[in-house]
Amino acid sequence: MDELEFRRRLLADPQDKDPEILAAKSESPANQKLASELDQLDALLDQTLRVDVPDDLVDKVLFKQSSDVAREARKPRFHLAIAASVAFAFGIMLGQFNWQALPVLPGQASLGQIALEHYYHEEDFTNNVFEGATLTQVNAKLAPLGKTFNGQLPGEVSYINHCSFDDKHAVHMVIQGESGQDFTVFVVPQQSPAMESYSDGNMEAVSMPAANNSSVIVVGKEGSDIMPVAEQLKLHLNQKA
Repeated sequence: MDELEFRRRLLADPQDKDPEILAAKSESPANQKLASELDQLDALLDQTLRVDVPDDLVDKVLFKQSSDVAREARKPRFHLAIAASVAFAFGIMLGQFNWQALPVLPGQASLGQIALEHYYHEEDFTNNVFEGATLTQVNAKLAPLGKTFNGQLPGEVSYINHCSFDDKHAVHMVIQGESGQDFTVFVVPQQSPAMESYSDGNMEAVSMPAANNSSVIVVGKEGSDIMPVAEQLKLHLNQKA
């Protein structure tokens, strides 16, 4: 079970006793810490929601409802005019709304957009990890995709694991470049039609088509040297022999 799936399932149910979840908890101190924190939060929420209900609560609610109905019957019907005005104003707002600003649906998103969303979802975890993975370990992660790197990587690999990338099995790694900048890299079994770049004003993602129906996507700070990293990774990514 990869880190993303573990975190999703644990967030959905901190008390999940599935053998896969229990095994994933014991794999790393980070997983154990996350499980412990969610257990504490779950217990706190349970304690907070245990509120004693007064014995006369039902009578009070029924009395209030009866009083509200009586007052409502005496109100003039000017509220209908207010409702009509609100509906009219809302209709005007809908006509002027910029529908292009709505979030892009997953099926319509570019690889760069998906990469940025994935980066923001995982950055708090991956930024606090340093695995110092070797090229051999990287290629072991790439093996299920039928890929391999046959050249020097553009920096040290501080994190690497499998991930779910837009419902596709992919490899997610973080490389500390020679300039000291961190670059998040995704190797995806889906080929982009051409080199694409996407930025949200803070982070930038560059996706490059690679050999044999795959793509290399590199995420870094906007304005950083992303292209040399992406080009070197694309150059050395090959089909596994």
